[in-house]
Amino acid sequence: MNSSWKPSRRELLWAAGGSGVAALAAAAMWPRTPAASPPRQQVPLPYANPDELGINPHRLQVAYDLLQEWTNGPQAPVPGGAILVGRRGRVVAPRFFGRQGPESDAPTIRSDAVFLMASITKPIVYLAGMMLVERGRLNLSDPVIRYLPEFSSRPLLGFSKDEVLVSHLFTHTSGLPDMLPNNAELRREHVPLQRFLDGAVRETTLAFRPGTQLRYQSMGTAVVAEIVQRLSGTSIAEFLRREIFEPLGLRSTALGARGLDRQRIVRVQVPDYQANTDFGWNSTYWLELGVPWGGLLTTPEDFAVLCQLMLSGGAWAGVQLLSPAAVRMMTTNRLDDLPELPEPVRRTQPWGLGWRLNHVGTRETWGDLLGRHVFGHTGATGTTVWMDPRTEGFCLLLTSAIRERAPWRLVQLSNAVAAAFVS
Repeated sequence: MNSSWKPSRRELLWAAGGSGVAALAAAAMWPRTPAASPPRQQVPLPYANPDELGINPHRLQVAYDLLQEWTNGPQAPVPGGAILVGRRGRVVAPRFFGRQGPESDAPTIRSDAVFLMASITKPIVYLAGMMLVERGRLNLSDPVIRYLPEFSSRPLLGFSKDEVLVSHLFTHTSGLPDMLPNNAELRREHVPLQRFLDGAVRETTLAFRPGTQLRYQSMGTAVVAEIVQRLSGTSIAEFLRREIFEPLGLRSTALGARGLDRQRIVRVQVPDYQANTDFGWNSTYWLELGVPWGGLLTTPEDFAVLCQLMLSGGAWAGVQLLSPAAVRMMTTNRLDDLPELPEPVRRTQPWGLGWRLNHVGTRETWGDLLGRHVFGHTGATGTTVWMDPRTEGFCLLLTSAIRERAPWRLVQLSNAVAAAFVS
């Protein structure tokens, strides 16, 4: 890192307008890579035959056949999708299925298709937070109000937001809501991203005392994104681009669709409340908004690099984004660190820092053949990614079918893929 870097006038103005005096001061002392550094050449994971990776091709074909069946025909339940499996730094070439959108006359899916990852965005934002932890800028054990004073609230029901630690945001134990109560209204008005982030920081209330329950919270990720912005003096999208995607050479990955070829983006099924609106997942507004809890766009091969990075101790192709120590903390059960959390929750619904671990024996499992040590995430648009440190393998299941309507499909695909790892 170059400690002589000084913020540009544009960045100083952004910091002053978007995050106040604290962000301005942070920007003035934030060390970073010079903006003039050329983008890194893309280094995708090399292809290999399944047999070379200890993957049984006939068992893997079961997963391909299932997705082929579900994406076949104009009324297919799954409009389109892709499967990519990798191990020890190499991948089986990705396979694509179905159409580029949910319309019955949509064209065949492109081989360079870009997918909306939905909530799989979250662990990448938390990865950015961990980079700040490593740089001595952020402590997980600190109250959030140390970094965002306006997060403070008066006690309600005997507790307040002042008790929320940064670690609670990383483990979904903060008590914050999943979405803002006026989420749909804000989207209908096409408000900028900062309005959502300000709402998450200033307007949310807690459902329980921090650290005593587990409840999935997209707004916790929004608060982490604002912390990253405040400490770095730049937007969360720019931070991810500059600090993660560009160093790894991920040319088809971005938080928000700006700069990407819209023709490559796979159109997805949308929930009923988004139908016939201009704020749904396929709208220009939503795709370009780049929400840190669900706005990541990427290709199977690009995201495979991020999977391999996590399985390789935070490094890939000469780039060390995280230390092995940070990776271990992100990918092991951190709910054991919370003494007031009920034991059954800690045991059956484990979470790392940003990455979830497989919830074996529950309806939220990714697969019946995957242990609790397997980490990953799912997305509402029909996406699942998991990584297994014991087999050193990973799996990307990317579809355009709303996950909650038939979560069993992704589980069946995972079962077939997991069974293919035979040596």
